[in-house]
Amino acid sequence: MSELALCRGSVGSIKALWEGRILKNQEEVQRPKSKDQAVLKRLVLSDVWENRIVLAKLKEKLVKEDGRLIFRLEKEEWKNLPQSLVHLTQVQEWQIHRTGLQKIPHFISRFEHVVVLDLSRNAISQIPREIGEMKHLRELLLSYNQLKDIPEELGRCENLERLELAMNRNLSDLPTELSQLKKLCYLDLSMNRFLSIPESVVGLAGLQWLDMGGNRLQGLPQDIHRMGNLHTLWLQRNELEELPENLSLMQSLETLVLSNNRLRDIPVVMEGMANLRFVNFRDNPLTFDVDVLLLNKTHKEEGDDEDEDREMFGREFMHMYIQEARKRAHDILTVPTKGS
Repeated sequence: MSELALCRGSVGSIKALWEGRILKNQEEVQRPKSKDQAVLKRLVLSDVWENRIVLAKLKEKLVKEDGRLIFRLEKEEWKNLPQSLVHLTQVQEWQIHRTGLQKIPHFISRFEHVVVLDLSRNAISQIPREIGEMKHLRELLLSYNQLKDIPEELGRCENLERLELAMNRNLSDLPTELSQLKKLCYLDLSMNRFLSIPESVVGLAGLQWLDMGGNRLQGLPQDIHRMGNLHTLWLQRNELEELPENLSLMQSLETLVLSNNRLRDIPVVMEGMANLRFVNFRDNPLTFDVDVLLLNKTHKEEGDDEDEDREMFGREFMHMYIQEARKRAHDILTVPTKGS
């Protein structure tokens, strides 16, 4: 009997010991989870406080000018903008310059009241597709960044009036969808790598001011006159060798800058551009020499206060050149041939 009791006691002791170990293991397994949860909770609380601190700092950048609430950052390092910024959706204008900003946040569409988005002089390489949801946007300024392409969704910003994309260096084309921007009147594409004026730009019938200086334009489109409302066109520092005759159909054109190109001639039809107030043909290898000194003397005699250096290759120069070209063409036709 004693052996049986001992045996039973041993079995019970072993069972109790085994169950105790199992329970201990379970507690040990559960304990790290509790630690992880505690750590996670602390991290969440830390993030909350950190976001509050960042948000408080961003709120200091709010200013009100002319009744418009502006978010302004300048010369501070902000490569990325924090998500907490969405708490400031009442902002109407962004002015973020020289911060090293690399991306426009995808939550930009949450700022439905923004009318001006000025992010020039940063390091932005891409515009998010969400930009197309900003229906009230009137000005988008992204000059001096690192953009290589423009999303087609930008064409849905139906109220966009001003677009600046100068000095992005690798930008060489625009999506056709941009021709849908019926209210766009000011476009700056200077100092990029365009070889031609994009079709989407020629299709902007409401465009009034276009700068494509400092690109690699080798020619102008034959249908350039489709931009019938254009009054200012900058084409300096390109590789233009000739001008299309349809340029003369642009009767709204008042300013035309063609300096530093490869033009050999000035089309005779440009003589009829009555509204052209300022034109510049300086630093072009034109075929005929015109006495610019005589022209300059004429300006002095007439008491013209305009910039003499500029006018030497301006509108008067254009008319004198065309007259000289017409005269030389007539002389060639009237030279008697041998035996006549």
